[in-house]
Amino acid sequence: MNILIVSILVLIINVPFGMWRANTKKFSLQWVLSIHLPIPAVVALRFLFNLGFKWWTYPFLVAAFFLGQLTGKKVSDYRKKNNSSKNSDKE
Repeated sequence: MNILIVSILVLIINVPFGMWRANTKKFSLQWVLSIHLPIPAVVALRFLFNLGFKWWTYPFLVAAFFLGQLTGKKVSDYRKKNNSSKNSDKE
């Protein structure tokens, strides 16, 4: 049960970082930071929920990490699309 809770929290934590990453130049310092800054939070969650670093936890948490980043990118793209369509309606 703990792995499910931590996976959901990791996904949620990574959404804003994925939104940030979507709006930066690829391989820039901000791009790298948007990927690596959430890692200490993931490590803290592992300790908080007593998961440790067992090998079977990695697929779940890595998948949640990347799904959160991808979800953030999709949200950012959706917001850009809606903002551009609203701006074109005003003209």
